[in-house]
Amino acid sequence: MRVSVFGMGYVGVVSGACLAGRGHEVIGVDVSKPKLDMLRAGQSPIVEERIDALVAETVAAGRLRATDDVDAAVEQSELSLVSVGTPSQASGAPDLSALRAVAGQIGAALARKADRHVVVVRSTTPPGTTRDVVIPALEAASGRRCGTGFDVAYNPEFLREGSSVRDFEAPPFTVIGEERPGAGDRCAALYEGIDAPVFRVPLEVAEALKYACNAFHAAKVAFANEIGALARAQGLDGRAVMDLLARDTKLNASAAYLKPGFAFGGSCLPKDVRALSAEGRRLGVALPLLDSLLVSNERHLERAVRMVLDTGERDVALLGLAFKAGTDDLRESPLVALAERLLGKGCRLRIHDREVSLARLLGANRAFIEREIPHLGELLAPDLAAATAGTPVVVLGAYPADEADAVVAACAGRTVIALCPPPAGLVERAKAVHGICW
Repeated sequence: MRVSVFGMGYVGVVSGACLAGRGHEVIGVDVSKPKLDMLRAGQSPIVEERIDALVAETVAAGRLRATDDVDAAVEQSELSLVSVGTPSQASGAPDLSALRAVAGQIGAALARKADRHVVVVRSTTPPGTTRDVVIPALEAASGRRCGTGFDVAYNPEFLREGSSVRDFEAPPFTVIGEERPGAGDRCAALYEGIDAPVFRVPLEVAEALKYACNAFHAAKVAFANEIGALARAQGLDGRAVMDLLARDTKLNASAAYLKPGFAFGGSCLPKDVRALSAEGRRLGVALPLLDSLLVSNERHLERAVRMVLDTGERDVALLGLAFKAGTDDLRESPLVALAERLLGKGCRLRIHDREVSLARLLGANRAFIEREIPHLGELLAPDLAAATAGTPVVVLGAYPADEADAVVAACAGRTVIALCPPPAGLVERAKAVHGICW
């Protein structure tokens, strides 16, 4: 494929050289004369493992060229990758001025080009940027409409400095955000032969993913450092602790606990997070990330309360009360906390949880519920039908898998606040479904 790459910085050079190495014809576009001169001489303007040899090889073969002529680059390519910088402004928001300017330049070049063209944004941008900033700039400058005169896609990169060439050749996946179905076909063709799954998603999902990945990486580094600092203060080797933690690929280094839903609770997580924070205070070790976990959890609980109150209704059915389905453990259940707050706001609650029976609650479990909701017995409904009778709003907290069909029937015609994934068919039969994270 004939490809133009706009912005020959770190991402642009690696992407361009790797694509050229895979047989594509690449034109690198930049305003920096020193960069262009180096590339034309077969030298990489960045320092990176294997990139010097790759640039030299592809330039010598004629598959990688460099120019500052936007019109020529667009005319001589069928797809443009945009990888210009989006640095932080003083407010922390990204500066999109270079992206906006390049989109306008490409659009002006498209106005003079007869063939259909594909513009693929690779810069890191907030969700909505490609649709609300890039596409309008392209349309205004080209006089064409996206989807008919040209196509647009978003293709986030997952390149780590120091191993970017290896990451390009063996990525975890290839993600292509599409303005419409099929808009990313030519972008997907760039990566044919690379052994990685390809995901085609809406533009905004692809944009959000890039930020989510980097935030998660930052959170992991900060978490490991805080655990390490606390371990050191306890006379332990934090590396040994985290090495063992990472060896658990079932719960720790896995997709477990990474599914958006309701707040965490139960007899372990809140208690142990509090204990870590207390230990940090005792030893004089600042643990801002760990200290923030319960604060974040509290804010998520408040979101759920607000979603229910925003319906304007006060007769509410709450399905689920234990901290997760399949147990009767009510200790520090976020659904118990939600019920308590809704009652405090004047809501009339009916609660159904198949596993929760007041007569069977014992020990700490019973003591907790008697302290938090002493009149629970008056609120419990014997079945789903009784819980939802006369209630226009249903809060879906948790349900056993074998009750899915019954939940759908009970929620028919009602507004549902979904704190967990709704069962199949519920969206079609409910009056409305509002997910807390979707």
